[in-house]
Amino acid sequence: MTDADQQPIVIVGASLAGATAAETLRTEGWSGGIVLIGSETSLPYERPPLSKGVLLGKDQTEVAQLHDQQWYDDNSIELRLGKTVTAIDPKAHSVTVDDGSQVSYRKLLIATGSRVRRIDVPGADLPGVHYLRTAEESQALTDAYAAKPRVVVVGAGWIGLESASAARERGCEVTVVEPQSTALAAVLGEEIGELFAEFHRQHGVQFRFGTGVEGFEGTDKVTGVRVSGGEVIPADLVVVGVGVQPNIELAADAGIEVATRENGSGIVTGPDLRTSAEDVYAAGDVVRWDHPLFGRPVRVEHWQNAKDTGKSAAKAMLGQDVAHDAIPFFFTDQFDLGMEYAGDVPRGTSYQVVLRGDPKSGAYVAFWLDDDRHVLAGMHVNTWGATDTIQELIRSGKQVDPARLADTSVELSEV
Repeated sequence: MTDADQQPIVIVGASLAGATAAETLRTEGWSGGIVLIGSETSLPYERPPLSKGVLLGKDQTEVAQLHDQQWYDDNSIELRLGKTVTAIDPKAHSVTVDDGSQVSYRKLLIATGSRVRRIDVPGADLPGVHYLRTAEESQALTDAYAAKPRVVVVGAGWIGLESASAARERGCEVTVVEPQSTALAAVLGEEIGELFAEFHRQHGVQFRFGTGVEGFEGTDKVTGVRVSGGEVIPADLVVVGVGVQPNIELAADAGIEVATRENGSGIVTGPDLRTSAEDVYAAGDVVRWDHPLFGRPVRVEHWQNAKDTGKSAAKAMLGQDVAHDAIPFFFTDQFDLGMEYAGDVPRGTSYQVVLRGDPKSGAYVAFWLDDDRHVLAGMHVNTWGATDTIQELIRSGKQVDPARLADTSVELSEV
């Protein structure tokens, strides 16, 4: 056995993807060392509860933990929390940690995730301006909601809408400011996005679409949001949700191939999630992999993708034949609305939206079809059990009849 064979598998990022990879390594029979390094001090956790149960004040952040400390001890997984990897040396097969130590690896997984995009306007650092990404941020926000403040949410994406719905359910007055024409326009298009916006209006959320933020008012804490045109919207608390960006800098500094924001961003890998560096793989929000089913690169910023790519990367590191073809999937809960979405519609793609069921009823399915009538993506709202069939339609690559797809008298499985 060589020295390299005795080195551990090192995972950079004690994230959902990183922890899932560590667990998969053990279940797949890897008996060697595993070192999991993460910059947060919390045990690895899932993020969805942070913007759902925790934000509603129903759950504590501990419910989001994947495993307790005893599990990591029992599985001989070395956790180095509160530590940040500052450099990767692919030639030497080692990483440098911010405490000055170096860790050699047999295989390396980069699961550094993503970080929130910060808004760069006057007053952005005022107390009362919140972001929602970490367990600590979620707890701070849910504590603040308890006082029923006037809340302004900047951004009508998923995090913005989940934050708004939680605030309304906690009894807060809520206004959402969004520069686009409606909610979720970038991810669902205007037609479906407006359905979500109207649903929120029915629950008392106010919207300012086509409106940008010029700054935050206040001295000791935020008191208002100055929007385009000069108007100031009173606010006791602000939640900023304007997207995330992948943490690719560590890989880029090591000479590992990454894509820029202009062409999709992320660490570039093949279907096996292996990067351009020998024995280095990537998983989670940060990976931009060649999707074997879609025939193009894909990067996904959701919970299911972190779990799926963590598992696939672990298997690939163990030498298994991997072609990661999972269909992107995500879900949301807002008020009494539950939604699941599967598929991927590339930005700039021409598509047709087909609705199955009446949105006014509160339960329906939406499909996105390309110009050749192939299903690119599908989404159900309060129509449980539809997701598997939606994924089958996408995976089949077959043309569909939009009229039959919309006809609720035709079983979805028969379309």
